[in-house]
Amino acid sequence: MPVISRADIWIPFFVIITVTLLIFGGFRGRAFVVCTALALGLSNVVVDSLKMAVGRARPKQSETVRMIELEKSRPIFLTILRPRRVRTSTARERSNSGSSFPSGHTNNNTVIAICCSVFYRRWGKLYWIITAAVIYSRIYLAAHWPSDVLATVFLASGETLLVLAASEVIWDKLVLPRKPAMAARHPRLFLDVPQRSPSAPISAGEKLPGE
Repeated sequence: MPVISRADIWIPFFVIITVTLLIFGGFRGRAFVVCTALALGLSNVVVDSLKMAVGRARPKQSETVRMIELEKSRPIFLTILRPRRVRTSTARERSNSGSSFPSGHTNNNTVIAICCSVFYRRWGKLYWIITAAVIYSRIYLAAHWPSDVLATVFLASGETLLVLAASEVIWDKLVLPRKPAMAARHPRLFLDVPQRSPSAPISAGEKLPGE
């Protein structure tokens, strides 16, 4: 659980995946990276603002709980191989931890999971397994109350869907009218629309892509 919850261990992998998508992922990969970055940016502004406004105490700030810590290591990835240290929370945790709501870990992984599901459909939905593991780890490690992560999932979902909807409107209304060649190849930002051969007949009642 502490390994799953330790974000800085996994940052290099996310960087590698992001660069790979930007270079080799084609239009979908680049659109996915841009939309995910926008959604993460907006949602983290909301998370930081709500943390300051709500100021809810974490479980380890409210009561004595079990703490599981990783030993320091360089590079950080080697921390996975080190033994864990288990102890009980002290007065230091009561005054030295940030607010409990919303959960930043839950927010970020929910945003990524939704974007993966929208852009990559079947395979993208597998990221929800990672999201569920991170959410559980935050509760297991007494970093958040269950209600924190549940509310954050709904909050992050609404923000992400709003960003994706706005991105689609901007793509359709502002970008495509100025880029007809791109409009022919990508009439939708994240929906797969079958491409029609110019000589293919149009059946009665059928609409062209983008109509």
